[in-house]
Amino acid sequence: MRVITLRAEAATAENVAPFGTLMGPTAPTPVIRSPFYGDRVALRKPGRFVADDTLEFTVATLERRPLRAVWMERHFLHTQSFFPLGGRPFLMVLAPPGEGEVPVLEEARALLFDGSAGLMLHLGTWHEFPLALVDGTSLIIAIRRDTARDLQHVEGNEARGPDLDKKDLAARLGVTIEVAL
Repeated sequence: MRVITLRAEAATAENVAPFGTLMGPTAPTPVIRSPFYGDRVALRKPGRFVADDTLEFTVATLERRPLRAVWMERHFLHTQSFFPLGGRPFLMVLAPPGEGEVPVLEEARALLFDGSAGLMLHLGTWHEFPLALVDGTSLIIAIRRDTARDLQHVEGNEARGPDLDKKDLAARLGVTIEVAL
């Protein structure tokens, strides 16, 4: 088994851009003022959310596990999003969207979100489920209802559906990804 080690980098709008959009109060986007509340409310629209179906908001509470990506998955029909609760940091292992059956691991990155901003993925971005650095880390996840159901239909060690393509990196590529802090 080959191990690829990625060094975690602090997530910024620039290094998140190949994978999605940094969603937070410091997003580099124009501020829109409310006609009702003036300078008391600052609105930003850092990205365009895409979904073709009913969404669910899931609250996932994470415990620490090895800083390793065993699987990577992608979504074709919605821009899955992750929003931290409580300001706790989390890690994401990401690879850019592509036409291939597996992610291009040479382009993978490990990004550390400090808990002040979330992530909206581009369609097709490969990702491992978020990794907690602190037990009890909670995230709100925006996900298509059908995609959440498709994750329950496991074949071998993978899952597939109209919006879901979850691959076992070890079985497919003989690789695991480890993250170094």
